[in-house]
Amino acid sequence: MHAIPVSQSLPETLDPNIFSSPSSPKVGSEPQGHITEQVQTIWNPYKNRYRVLASCILSFANGMNDSAPGALIASLERDYNIAYGTVSIIFVCNALGFIAAAFFISTLSTRIGRAKSLMISEALLMIGYTAIVTTPPFGVVAASFFVTGVGMAMNLAICQVFCANLANNTALVGAYQGAYGIGGIFGPLIATALVSRGSKWSRFYIIELCLAALNFGIAPRTFWKYEQESKSLLPQPASEQQDRERGTVKRNDRTKRQWQSFKTLMSNKPTVLGALFIFAYQGSEVAISGWIISFLVQFRHGDPSKVGFVTSGFWAGITLGRFTLSFLAHRIGERTFVFFVTVGALILELLIWFVPSIPGDSVAVAFSGLLLGPVYPCAVHVFQRLIPRKMQISSLSLIGSVGSSGGAVAPFMTGMLAQHVGTFVLHPICIGLFVCMGISWFLLPKAERRDE
Repeated sequence: MHAIPVSQSLPETLDPNIFSSPSSPKVGSEPQGHITEQVQTIWNPYKNRYRVLASCILSFANGMNDSAPGALIASLERDYNIAYGTVSIIFVCNALGFIAAAFFISTLSTRIGRAKSLMISEALLMIGYTAIVTTPPFGVVAASFFVTGVGMAMNLAICQVFCANLANNTALVGAYQGAYGIGGIFGPLIATALVSRGSKWSRFYIIELCLAALNFGIAPRTFWKYEQESKSLLPQPASEQQDRERGTVKRNDRTKRQWQSFKTLMSNKPTVLGALFIFAYQGSEVAISGWIISFLVQFRHGDPSKVGFVTSGFWAGITLGRFTLSFLAHRIGERTFVFFVTVGALILELLIWFVPSIPGDSVAVAFSGLLLGPVYPCAVHVFQRLIPRKMQISSLSLIGSVGSSGGAVAPFMTGMLAQHVGTFVLHPICIGLFVCMGISWFLLPKAERRDE
């Protein structure tokens, strides 16, 4: 789930001058008492290159975590003797972890710094994975998915916002999302190989535990003293800086500003429509990844040890799309491009539903991933042009948080309905989500050109 959690206190706790979008600076257009931001690059400060690399490694681990459950669902059902509706609870618990993190990650990262926040996130992931590796009762597994959801939400919020606010952010966010997709390819491959050779499904999470331990050592070190470097590059406005030095910012004034910022956020049309769009997008993505194997086994009578690799094809398509089609989207226009790929994904979903061929369905799944891959980077690019600069971090965070809930609601609904009528419900649910994507995208206002 590539989503950014949000806190209602975000506009206060994350200084918009530090994280304002690099895609649209306007020199000389700031009101009196403000400054024009100096955008960081991957080369300046020097440690940013290592921060980007660390962010990609974290994203890779997250991708493996998110893509593996689809290949492990059959083993979970068999080992715990549970039905589709029960096993789908893991998706809800994981998303609840994302939502829970939204209420504290902003404040926490501001108070203790991004490095220490990343240490906490990786520690939570290690705790969750350690519990899963022991193959505990299903209730503990579900609780562990909640814990890992919190940990993933924390590192995603820090790393994706960091990459999105560097110069040349389209390429860097593409690399970050591409690393997630590569992890998505390897997750089902490894999980399927393990269970097909008789290993316990939980042994897959030994790999995730090792990655979390590696990131616990690498990521915090690269982000150490990040705040000090940012402040040296981006000084605060004089009036605000003096107020903070004198300690004259009162708590009740801060609360009023936070509430006003939240009301402004919820009244912003691109933010609301963007949240609905990403909700539908991530819902379809996670639903396909989580349930396509079960559909192929139940309705196409596929061998679980072989069709388990179909999910890897889906994530390979997503990764390839993000590395290749994103550039094509920029040439023909992101708005038009997203319409075309959404319609294409809907048509492919109909083919998967009605064409009774495992090879054909497998190819169609991979191509649907190819079309869906560049949607998220394109959407972020459009949102950054539509949303006022000072609202971008809080707005994108809200959009990402709502999106993560979509990544829970859709697969959970699929599991609950599949328990009663069969896993073919995956397709009408995804088709409905694609229609929702198209409508919300159409209703977005047109972006005005900004001076670069």
